[in-house]
Amino acid sequence: MSLASILTSRKPSDHANSALELPSLVSRALPNAPNGYTPQAGECPTTRPRIRSAAGLSGNETSWLKSRRSQTIDPLRDLLGRLNISGFDAEAYITNNAKNTTAIPNVAIAFSGGGYRAMLNGAGALKAFDSREANGTSSGHLGGLLQASTYVAGLSGGSWLVGSIFINNFTTINALQAAPSPGSEWEFENSILEGPAEGGLQILDSAQYFDNVYDAVDGKKDAGFNTSITDYWGRMLSFQLLNGSDGGVSYTWSSIALSDDFANGNTPMPLVVADGRAPGELLIPGNTTVYEFNPWEFGTFDPTTYGFVPLEYLGSNFSGGTLPDNEQCVRGFDNAGYIMGTSSSLFNQFLMQVNQSSIPDLAKKFINNILTDIGQDNNDIADYSPNPFYHYHNGTSKNAQSKRLTLVDGGEDLENIPLHPLIQPVRAVDVIFAIDSSADTDSHWPNGTSLVATYQRSLEDISNGTSFPAVPDQNSFVNLGLNTHPTFFGCDSSNTTSTTPLIVYLPNSPYVFHSNVSTFDPSYNTSERDNMILNGYAVATMGNATMDSTWPTCVGCAILQRSLERTQTKIPDVCTSCFQKFCWDGTVNSTQPAAYNPPYSIGAVDASSGSAGLRSSQGSFAAVFFGLFAAVLVTVW
Repeated sequence: MSLASILTSRKPSDHANSALELPSLVSRALPNAPNGYTPQAGECPTTRPRIRSAAGLSGNETSWLKSRRSQTIDPLRDLLGRLNISGFDAEAYITNNAKNTTAIPNVAIAFSGGGYRAMLNGAGALKAFDSREANGTSSGHLGGLLQASTYVAGLSGGSWLVGSIFINNFTTINALQAAPSPGSEWEFENSILEGPAEGGLQILDSAQYFDNVYDAVDGKKDAGFNTSITDYWGRMLSFQLLNGSDGGVSYTWSSIALSDDFANGNTPMPLVVADGRAPGELLIPGNTTVYEFNPWEFGTFDPTTYGFVPLEYLGSNFSGGTLPDNEQCVRGFDNAGYIMGTSSSLFNQFLMQVNQSSIPDLAKKFINNILTDIGQDNNDIADYSPNPFYHYHNGTSKNAQSKRLTLVDGGEDLENIPLHPLIQPVRAVDVIFAIDSSADTDSHWPNGTSLVATYQRSLEDISNGTSFPAVPDQNSFVNLGLNTHPTFFGCDSSNTTSTTPLIVYLPNSPYVFHSNVSTFDPSYNTSERDNMILNGYAVATMGNATMDSTWPTCVGCAILQRSLERTQTKIPDVCTSCFQKFCWDGTVNSTQPAAYNPPYSIGAVDASSGSAGLRSSQGSFAAVFFGLFAAVLVTVW
């Protein structure tokens, strides 16, 4: 098939066809907080909520997995059947093992932090993995990987991506890009310090916008709850990310569990990561407690706290793992914007350090007012008081004696890719597609720091049985070019435990656009937004396999590897070749690298026009590639 036909034709399966009818953006049906942004106490359910041990998965997750794992079978069969694993009947393999889901590949996707850069680069990868997107299941593309996944995790900017997708009814990137009017979601031309453009979904002018944000947080404070700058940050984010009036003020993270699609196992499980940290503590210690938010619970597998609280009842006065009989159940604390803001609380520094001469007077007044209100101690944390883990595991938890629990950006411990919840042995994940949009180098590209941090943590006592494949040091990532193309880690499972997932590392790199923008850039025009998404799509697909024709096949091999070992099935020869090509072979080169300024892998799109024309020629191949890719953009964007 010619490149032109690959990029402009679509021959999806029946499964993909039915999915293509879904991508519309409608207001969420479950704005279920009882009193907007203000948490509210009320009657408890007959079975009072309590903290459960992290010794296993929750009953809710265990039950949900039965549905979800079976729902991944058809997408896996369809995806693997399209990825051309020669000499191996992947569709028959999935069919023959369909009644034993423990034999079927268990897939996860992780989106790193890095502000809007991470959200938009990650969006490109997610778009590439979604069979509902136009041409997603054509040759060279990877559509269906999202539908075949069990878990999707986000951190900081990655949490904005995950939250925006799931809180907006598991919508598509295409739908978010095609938002119908100014001032609606994913309109980033106006920064959050300006507010949404007038006339859109929110129908607010700047003064009303700031009043709305301030009043919402003030209501929470008046109700007796501690507030921090993250409350304001999360409320402002919601106006950009959520399809609901007043920034989806009543949307909660726990409402995801109530949506029919999720409850029936039709979508993956969204996970968001944050770190525990005391106010004013300047350095995250190597044994920091890593917390996760899932649709049912908030808590940690770390041996410090080692427990989970029902997410819906955050804000209730738990003590010693139970809710005393004289305490009511609080609901509405788990505001979706607040949780996304918690995972990205590093951006609080943006509010405090922004060049105030360059922002509107109203924004200056707003920032000065909130900084005065919250005080110095609350300027860089998210406050989860009352601490649900008060007097829980007193012997191991450093927070057990405090009625206050404070969290920060999940990347402050350098683990900027949210791998922690995905490498827990009880989740038995086989392969993780790790999208790294970190700004590790001086030029704001990744250099493997996050993988190094996760590997080093896996060697510590706090690892709690988790296992992670060995990775080289950051200098080796750059010197060996491992941060310029996909790399597999953990291919040789004989060097790991049986629960170590294979990591497919997908670092942000300039395929078609310099998406290495600053983490703190506050606004982007539509062309910049779309070109960053396009670059992320190209990174995930290696330019729809134009950079390496074997890439789709090798993705299939990565998905299958652990499953084939479990079922004692011979690894296909084509997969052996893939592992020789993409697996890290243990080589290191730790010498100090030169300044890292990578060239385009393919060629540059024109950021000013948003067109697919080349700004600088990279040869006839690049010109042909982008001339043809323009046809896709007409359909997709």
